[in-house]
Amino acid sequence: MSGASLLPRRRAPLLRQVLRACEARRMWPLYLIFVTFTLLALFAPWIAPYPPAEQDLFARLKPPGTAGSEGIYWLGTDELGRDLLSRIIHGARVSMMVASLSVVVSLVTGTAIGLAAGYFRGPLEVVLMRLVDIILSIPAILLAIIAVAVLGPGLQNLVIVLGFTRWPRYARVAYGQTLGIANTPYVAAARFIGLPWWRILLRHVLPNIIAPLIVVATLEFGLMIIWEAGLSFLGLGVQPPLPSWGAILSTGRNYMGSAWWIATLTGACLFLLVLSVNMIGDFLRDRFDPHSIRR
Repeated sequence: MSGASLLPRRRAPLLRQVLRACEARRMWPLYLIFVTFTLLALFAPWIAPYPPAEQDLFARLKPPGTAGSEGIYWLGTDELGRDLLSRIIHGARVSMMVASLSVVVSLVTGTAIGLAAGYFRGPLEVVLMRLVDIILSIPAILLAIIAVAVLGPGLQNLVIVLGFTRWPRYARVAYGQTLGIANTPYVAAARFIGLPWWRILLRHVLPNIIAPLIVVATLEFGLMIIWEAGLSFLGLGVQPPLPSWGAILSTGRNYMGSAWWIATLTGACLFLLVLSVNMIGDFLRDRFDPHSIRR
């Protein structure tokens, strides 16, 4: 057997794989929705027509399209006269920031634990994977509510709670993928020539398991947006003066009869963003799955 046969087959860079998977034309409307919300979140201070916390009690509960003293309230105003469009744009910034940071925390934590359990095996594998089973046996949303109630509401605590609540899913995926990679010829050859374990994991194992982890992260991103909105709806998430879609929905439900636009338009934005993220995640999962049927 030649030394070249022990080397892993050369793979296209991950970014190129993702871009190739995103070529389906039917997915472009979803990409457009996601990119639009992303740009709104990134440039919220420059795009929003009003400061999100600016109040004008003389303009409270104005319907969409109403002309104000400083411009037009394109999506109307809320119970304190704040511009709803500005609050939705800044709320997208908060929701996507919380979701992104939570996904990064859970992805790094879960991947490290799954790699360690799948590569070293033995007692470490038993301890780590039983910890994963214990956490997965607790309803995740209940665990998040309890943790936020103990730590207190706030942006930082919300990111910590969501990040350390969802890491077992990444750990399971990383563990299963690592078990299949750890005994391949090129990993055995790397051990034989004396490469340190951390270099084997980072250089030979992690690049071969990152694709399914990215797909999980894409699906989890939409879930984190919903959880952030749900916790903020209950008053356990982002606190004023920061706007949050969940808090806007919580307030808007009290005015469904007289100011339907507050909850309806905010809920529509939440629906569109989560729908686009979930469908993109499903599409990427099907494209990266070697057993899926290619159409």
